[in-house]
Amino acid sequence: MPQIRVVLAEDGDLLRAGVLALLEGVDDIDVVATATNLPELLASVEEHRPDVVLTDIRMPPDFTDEGIRAAGELRRTHPGIGVVALTQYSDVEYALDLIRDGSDGRGYLLKERVADVDDLVAALRTVAAGGSVIDQIVVDALMATSSRRHDSVLDRLTPRELEVLAMVARGMTNALIAGELVVTDRAVEKHINSILTKLDLPADAPVHRRVAATLVFLSEAGVGGGVAPRR
Repeated sequence: MPQIRVVLAEDGDLLRAGVLALLEGVDDIDVVATATNLPELLASVEEHRPDVVLTDIRMPPDFTDEGIRAAGELRRTHPGIGVVALTQYSDVEYALDLIRDGSDGRGYLLKERVADVDDLVAALRTVAAGGSVIDQIVVDALMATSSRRHDSVLDRLTPRELEVLAMVARGMTNALIAGELVVTDRAVEKHINSILTKLDLPADAPVHRRVAATLVFLSEAGVGGGVAPRR
């Protein structure tokens, strides 16, 4: 099994140690370096050239959006390196900033997911392979907020299409959606084609572009204000 080389950036000693302990027992994950601030993170990437960076969003020196800034910098300098950003808030603005230049090789997880090593490892593997992962809680918050708007373009969609759209935004493949809904792959394909048509999105867009388009659409519809605020 190919090794996934990871640089971990987290300034909290307990969380950093906990993540290291969780990943130590995973055969295909190799944490090659750790960092506690943005300069250390970027230096570690230059030295080790990992497959994925697993980073807190807020860390020294400013405790603002260092993880997002690192992802943007790496998109320009090392586009092949994936980034999984961790946060304790389901803030859509951070998610949108993370994927503004494309959602391929990008993941956005709440820190509470770290306790479930299967979720964390699945995200690292998906992002290392060039895919995208958006935490279900973030997507659910977006969908719940947008559904309260009377002028939302989502009104064009049927309830089942809204359900499928939420799964698409979580990065699920057609096969996974079919299994979740207990329908055929063909039925899911029809739903997605209908969704993309109703939202004026290209029907031949790849999955990671659908994730980005869904989140951007929801943000432009004005749903960001209903999500947990930054603190």
